[in-house]
Amino acid sequence: MPSNSLARWRGPAQADLDDIVDAHASVAGVGRGRRAATAQVTQAYAVLLSSHFQKFCRGLHSEAIEHVAASLTEPWARPMVRLRLTEGRKLDAGNPNPGNIGSDFNRFGLNLWARMAALDKRTAARKAKLERLNRWRNAIAHQDFADSVALDLGGGRTDLRFADVTGWRTSCDQLAATMDAAVLAHLAALVGRAPW
Repeated sequence: MPSNSLARWRGPAQADLDDIVDAHASVAGVGRGRRAATAQVTQAYAVLLSSHFQKFCRGLHSEAIEHVAASLTEPWARPMVRLRLTEGRKLDAGNPNPGNIGSDFNRFGLNLWARMAALDKRTAARKAKLERLNRWRNAIAHQDFADSVALDLGGGRTDLRFADVTGWRTSCDQLAATMDAAVLAHLAALVGRAPW
């Protein structure tokens, strides 16, 4: 059974992302105005994807906190553990980049990226795609496209295409499933029972 966060990622988040796909299809075309509109929708798709993946990661982290807190025999310690595990959480204010995700889950003594790589050898490639998504998210959000090296989509191409974001979406979906499994296994070992 998946975590509640993974269920939300696979349900409402995908529905929101599908709405952007539908919007892109409705404005697609070859005219100058249509090309500009599809470019804007593509950028919106990238930002929305990043925000939903951040929500998934933050939610999974919160579920992990609740599982650890619920395992404590002393009720007075639960609020303190919740506070310490959320204090300065990077996913509350920063992008869902590999560094922020890894840092937050490391609070549980979990080297998340290593555990995910052990579960699925494709994790490293997906992690690189997540990093690229977040570089593009920042460029779009801050309207700063000057760093062509950071925004390189391969072969020096820096024009974001709808297919690029769709590929990132697939990678995020696969990362979410692997992350869910990695956190479940770690928490089950840490606490002595599975969290979901």
